[in-house]
Amino acid sequence: MPKIVIDEERCKGCELCLEACPQKIIIMSEGFNKKGYHPARQINPEKCTGCTFCALTCPDVAIEVFK
Repeated sequence: MPKIVIDEERCKGCELCLEACPQKIIIMSEGFNKKGYHPARQINPEKCTGCTFCALTCPDVAIEVFK
């Protein structure tokens, strides 16, 4: 099963990955990271297809996709 890992401390909360995900399984955390941003996080990981759109869209290289 594909898996994404989001480095919450690198994420600046730009929300580009939310728009890029065709499965709509990335949301913004309610909490803050050390820089004061709401980082992205994954929900429903079983729905991930491993398309890598989230990682390719992330300007901060905060997302890794493992297949």
